Amino acid sequence: MSPETALQLFAHAFYLVVIMVLVIVGPSLLVGLTVSIFQAATQINEQTLSFLPRLIVTLLTIMLTGPWLTQQFIDLFHKLALQIPELVALQ
Repeated sequence: MSPETALQLFAHAFYLVVIMVLVIVGPSLLVGLTVSIFQAATQINEQTLSFLPRLIVTLLTIMLTGPWLTQQFIDLFHKLALQIPELVALQ
């Protein structure tokens, strides 16, 4: 396997990981920011008020996007498995 091929495979896998993290963490960050603004405006300093909505949004996001994320992961490994003969033949 050439270094270019290895870097291409790594880049595709890394891109998929970044997309997965953004899909899961992005909504949680938005809810956390919204709750923080609410807490600053009302001067309520309750730890569970910021934790619980983020937890619920993260779990809902995983439930809703889980099948799509799993399919993307399966597609990556299926593509890699199909490329094995080509990668071995290059050596």
